[in-house]
Amino acid sequence: MLTQIINGRILTPQGWLKDGSVLICDGKILEVTNSDMAIIGANVIDAKGMNIVPGFVSMHAHGGGGHDFTEATPEAFTTAVQTHLRHGSTTVLPTLSSSTFETIAKAVQTCEELMAVPGSAIAGLHIEGPYLSRKMGGTQWGEFLKDPDPAEYTPLLESTSSIRRWDISPELPGAHEFARYTSGRGILTALTHTEAEYEEVKAAFAAGFTHAAHFYNAMPGFHKRREYKYEGTVESVYLTDGMTVEVIADGVHLPATILKLVYKLKGADNTCLVTDALKYAGYTGEPINDPRYIISDGVCKLADGISLAGSIATSDVLVQTMYNKAEIPLEDAVRMASETPARILGLADRKGSLQKGKDADIVILDKKARVRCVFAGGNIVEGTNTMIH
Repeated sequence: MLTQIINGRILTPQGWLKDGSVLICDGKILEVTNSDMAIIGANVIDAKGMNIVPGFVSMHAHGGGGHDFTEATPEAFTTAVQTHLRHGSTTVLPTLSSSTFETIAKAVQTCEELMAVPGSAIAGLHIEGPYLSRKMGGTQWGEFLKDPDPAEYTPLLESTSSIRRWDISPELPGAHEFARYTSGRGILTALTHTEAEYEEVKAAFAAGFTHAAHFYNAMPGFHKRREYKYEGTVESVYLTDGMTVEVIADGVHLPATILKLVYKLKGADNTCLVTDALKYAGYTGEPINDPRYIISDGVCKLADGISLAGSIATSDVLVQTMYNKAEIPLEDAVRMASETPARILGLADRKGSLQKGKDADIVILDKKARVRCVFAGGNIVEGTNTMIH
């Protein structure tokens, strides 16, 4: 069945295309054409003048819809992924926070099973920890934190190809050996929860740490020790050409001014938008059954109300924040949520842009960057077609 999306502004790698159409067949983009004449026999979708953009690539999310990926069950994975899918994330890397290697192994098995399902939105697994600095571990579970151990990670990584990303603290003993091993296997290796200064960041980059997780969060900026001043991890990452970053662009973890600064210094080609979302992503106001947390101001906070516990954002919120609050051009806000993470993760051959032969993962956004329709593999995701309302 041929589907044709017409009457919208199409974001292509070359820029916006007006008065064109996107042709979809068998789950792939058949063509992006500059003609919007309806094709006889096609299932025609009228975008009503809105923006037709690539599906988002969610490369750092811990859960959603009330489930955490460390539950490691098909139900938890499916529910959380579907939550993000309804908000435009047509590709998802489930993220595991620090946990036991037994849990990681179980999650690997679940991930492999679900990736084998035709049309799955899951593109692999993302592990954060347990190789994290105890001082900078943040909300990660302290009981699991340890130094990198080749006897643990080598057998695991040799047993699966589903792990696409792993984040650790680069200053730990054995961290550079870990990065050389993981990056050598094509796994995106990111520094996180760290106090590393310039020389350490430079050495980590040379070892294979090519990405900075939740930039600005769980890492210091410019600071003093006694009477002397030192660059922080933030400035060190800025100075490291070729190191990519990601930002939690929910408007709370980072203010709009800092989001503008990251965009100005790193650019859309080197910046990804991530939710880093907890299981409360997609929260719609229902009571949460956990006395440790409250939901307030669009984020999850500790019960005291003065400390952030994590994000509840979905990818559409990130794009809206960048566009409406940080005043970033919509095309670049979308690229940072789609094209850039797809390229960094090695998925650009089939994800991240609207081009012939790629997966028909498409989002239609209105003028305020709100999701009005989501296509995954050419099919409209249930409950997302609000264009007629």
